[in-house]
Amino acid sequence: MKYYIVAGEASGDLHASNLMREIRQRDKDADFRCWGGDLMQAQGGTIVKHYRDLAFMGFTEVLANIRTILNNIAFCKKDIMEWKPDVVILVDYPGFNLRIAEYVKAQGIKVFYYISPAIWAWKQSRVHKIKRSVDRMFTILPFEKEFYSRFQMDVDFVGHPLLDALAHSKENELSLTSDKPLIALLPGSRKQEIAHMLPLMLETSKAFPQYQFLVAGAPSLSPAYYETFLKGSDVKVVYGQTYGVLRKAYAALVTSGTATLETALFRVPEVVCYKGGKISYQIARRLVKVKYISLVNLIMDREVVKELIQDEFNAETLKAELTKITSNTTFREQQLKGLDELKEVLGGPGASARLAEQMIRYLNPVHA
Repeated sequence: MKYYIVAGEASGDLHASNLMREIRQRDKDADFRCWGGDLMQAQGGTIVKHYRDLAFMGFTEVLANIRTILNNIAFCKKDIMEWKPDVVILVDYPGFNLRIAEYVKAQGIKVFYYISPAIWAWKQSRVHKIKRSVDRMFTILPFEKEFYSRFQMDVDFVGHPLLDALAHSKENELSLTSDKPLIALLPGSRKQEIAHMLPLMLETSKAFPQYQFLVAGAPSLSPAYYETFLKGSDVKVVYGQTYGVLRKAYAALVTSGTATLETALFRVPEVVCYKGGKISYQIARRLVKVKYISLVNLIMDREVVKELIQDEFNAETLKAELTKITSNTTFREQQLKGLDELKEVLGGPGASARLAEQMIRYLNPVHA
């Protein structure tokens, strides 16, 4: 069977690659054509475009690159129609993928969507487009099934794939040159994020000489980019070892995104950080309908980890919050208890296997 998969970010590459591995175990004739990254390629996918050429962040950044985005959408539609897949599997990346879904569905090709757009946070009206354009939605957060049911849409909750990613991680053991406890810095995977987040994280590290700090570098970015920030600093950057860093971390400063959940699942106390462009932030603040920005707090529906957003993300508050999770035993233990509860809510590993089985059952109902 021919599977066309579109993943536009590093996290999508990770989760789609695990899905591809499970599909191949159940469909020996599986043929994958993909928009994604190195992990999907390693699972046998033919990569049409790499996600590093697709990632644009924030309202103003999207507007500045709108011509490139529209050209990519047009090319994706054309490539799908020329390849004629049995199914198109869209992984997160909603601004792009919902446009692809609408077109592909109109051409009579089956559309599966994996990892729901965060329409429960903003743009809830998108649910009507999803109902029209998607044959089956597969969700990874426990509360999403109930959300969709409010709009008379039945979806499949398969569990969170990060538990699989952790279980199948093959990263080498991280070697450290110091015996000092490790503080992990995860400033994001896009240049815009890193430029906003990393300088203040590095400045904060100077106030904690009793710890060693290490940046988990995004594999899609060059060492030269990080050197513009790290020049003159004792802080080092490592690539392709994010999980190795988290396994040894005593605490972490993490840019809001999937990394907040990854850090939590490694049971590492963290401070969640976010600062975007002023215009993009003001627009988002007026549109977003949720109390939290981190997946940890959203899933638990309470503040388990501290979120420092926009103006709150400053030298004084970041230092204070890092002090709490490293030196305040009561505060640290309270957060660790919340992280343990989070893992229970998400359930055990096996999301990718459950997802592959359900997809194949929907594609071959006669043999289910």
